Amino acid sequence: MMNECIRSFIERLSPDYTTVISKGDRSMKRFEESFGEWMVKRRWWIIVATAVVVVTAASGAQFLTFNRDNRVFFSKENPQLLALEALENTYTKNQNVLFAIAPKKGNVFTRETLAAVEELTEASWKMPYSSRVDSITNFQHTRAEEDELIVKNLIQNAESLSDADLERIKKIALSDPLLTNRLISPSGHVTGVNVNILLPGESVDEVTEVTAFAREMADDLRQKYPGIDIYLTGGIIIDNGFGEASQDDMSTLVPAMFFMLLIITGLALRSFTGTFATLIIIVSSMFTGLGLAGWLGISLNVASAIAPTIILTLAVADSIHILTTMFHQMHLGKAKREAIAESIRINLWPVFLTSATTAIGFLTMNFSDAPPFRDLGNIVAMGVIAAFVYSVLLLPALMALLPVRVKPKAECDCDCCSCNSLAAFVINRRKLVFWATLVVIVVLTAGTLRIELNDNVIKYFSERYDIRKSTDFMEENLTGSDVIEYSLESGETGGINNPEYLAKVEEFANWYRKQPKVVHVNAITDTMKRLNKNMHGDDKSYYRIPERRDLAAQYLLLYEMSLPFGLDLNNQINVDKSATRMIVTLKGTTTREQREMDEKAREWLKADAPERMFTYGSGLPIIFAHISERNINSMLGASFGALVLISGILIFALRSFRLGLVSLIPNLAPAFMAFGLWGMIVGRVGLGLSVIVSLTLGIVVDDTVHFLSTYLRARREHDMDPSDAIRDSFNTVGNAMWVTTVVLVAGFLVLSFSGFKLNSDMGLMTAITITLALALDFLFLPTLLMKVEEKNR
Repeated sequence: MMNECIRSFIERLSPDYTTVISKGDRSMKRFEESFGEWMVKRRWWIIVATAVVVVTAASGAQFLTFNRDNRVFFSKENPQLLALEALENTYTKNQNVLFAIAPKKGNVFTRETLAAVEELTEASWKMPYSSRVDSITNFQHTRAEEDELIVKNLIQNAESLSDADLERIKKIALSDPLLTNRLISPSGHVTGVNVNILLPGESVDEVTEVTAFAREMADDLRQKYPGIDIYLTGGIIIDNGFGEASQDDMSTLVPAMFFMLLIITGLALRSFTGTFATLIIIVSSMFTGLGLAGWLGISLNVASAIAPTIILTLAVADSIHILTTMFHQMHLGKAKREAIAESIRINLWPVFLTSATTAIGFLTMNFSDAPPFRDLGNIVAMGVIAAFVYSVLLLPALMALLPVRVKPKAECDCDCCSCNSLAAFVINRRKLVFWATLVVIVVLTAGTLRIELNDNVIKYFSERYDIRKSTDFMEENLTGSDVIEYSLESGETGGINNPEYLAKVEEFANWYRKQPKVVHVNAITDTMKRLNKNMHGDDKSYYRIPERRDLAAQYLLLYEMSLPFGLDLNNQINVDKSATRMIVTLKGTTTREQREMDEKAREWLKADAPERMFTYGSGLPIIFAHISERNINSMLGASFGALVLISGILIFALRSFRLGLVSLIPNLAPAFMAFGLWGMIVGRVGLGLSVIVSLTLGIVVDDTVHFLSTYLRARREHDMDPSDAIRDSFNTVGNAMWVTTVVLVAGFLVLSFSGFKLNSDMGLMTAITITLALALDFLFLPTLLMKVEEKNR
């Protein structure tokens, strides 16, 4: 009984296709016919009007700026970012430039190398926005002389040091836990100069300014000391690398994409006029999207910088469908203007639907937890909408004006005879094709079970970038690039001098030192133990935490009063001395390993430390470690919402509840199949792939919409049976589907050549998804339609 009710309800929503064309169909047909005719008649007005719109919109590009700060990936509401900002407001911001100095003879402790380090240390104070410089030369070494605490640079006047001095300095440096695996390698073959930078945030060029200054310093030092190799890395340099990678993509990938589109479009259309008009449309769409972004105050960043390439790629599809249909009509013997009007009649509604669904897919990226993807989605959505407007207005006007020559084809009534053969194969082998395709869908989708959320930020850069080479060298020879920071509360003013608090901090630090891939732990307890030893005549047996609170406070005060300007303890101790900062440095870790490490640390604090000391790990690497997970969670909900909205649009547009539901499978399955294939081959999914479902959902709908729209026209207007309607769909839009897919895949494959992994992975995955979508639209969708039709007879 329930099944009969449901069947009756569906039949009322989806009347038989062989019925007389409804009033809505007639109204739409009249509008499409009159719109196409109006287009041809008003061609000059349309060309002038759209030219004004393009120039006005594109002029906003002058206001575009480029944001190089990698914190742009984190929303203001990101809890890990809020925790980091709170920690930085308590202590200091941990943005740096690090010079890794590697003497070619493999020994840092020579007069020449130490003189170079000393010179670089002094010069680094002049770097723009520098607030602190740390190296082995200005390390504040402490020793006792009778009852006096002596605090001074470990190395002074390096060129005049004796062999005995060099040996003494080497012994001190390699045995001090504050230096080893941080500013000096355990073997003494590489050392570092770390410059802390406090950017005022008043200009977008601050990162570039610091990087340029640091590079000039490194070049000068290389010339003066040819026996020393210098590698430049650090947070500021990485930030600048984000910007350079993006600008590199824009300067290489956009021209490459443009050239590729020129070739593919020319080969597909075999018409100079059609190719020329298409290029005008896609370039206008790209500049409109970028210009509107400038007017709206959207700044470009490492993710949104690929928007021009994506717009160029997507904008071609509309033009290809319209021009392919136009040439098809001319092959059938129609005059140019009649062919243009008929092409608009056939494609206006499908092109509108595909543009709308594509824009919706990209607009759902506004739900991303990473603002750069929001910017990317908005810029591309504006470009896609502009492409639709220009394709249905400017393109027909240009084609009506420009000369077009097409010879009628009497021997074949379709432009794609291979499509006719494919249609015959699918129709005649429908059961085999259906079940074979279904098995492939299930098998590939099962590969998603092998996916893990994992990333490595420095691996975003390909090895052709200096920042990647320098950071890899630093990790292999000096220290790690990933840090986890903790602000450990004592619960009272001056509480950091409490021996019980210090003992617990020391216990936590020692626990971390035993963990895999941890290369350095910077805790205040190392300084406290050294001071206690110094104040007991440098007796090694007193290298431990002071037993009394008042002694710890006195030692710390005496030490702070002896420190030179710029090398105080404000980066480790808060103002009222109620908390200290502990920095854990890790080497060669992935984001999954960082998340697991922080989780284990929280478990230790919860089980073995006072409740007041419990805290979460912070730092930029930790935020990046969580961002892909947070982004996928936020985008899943957005993708579901987009799916519901797009499905509703298709049900309304196709005026068929049944076909609207049928369309879900070929629209959703490609993304899951692509992720499954990725899981089988790669296994690791990071930030760049967390938006793929939303990014591709609107794109893969395009071919489905064109195929279903043509299928319904054949059923409703020409009273064809399902098999003939499917054959007609292959013959009418099959060629355009092939061409647009080739264009889209080529465009996104160009992105896969990006030197920035976030963009290259996104481009490759999107290309795979679109390829699978075409396969499903050609193989699974027709057989599914015939199966549904057979059950409803």
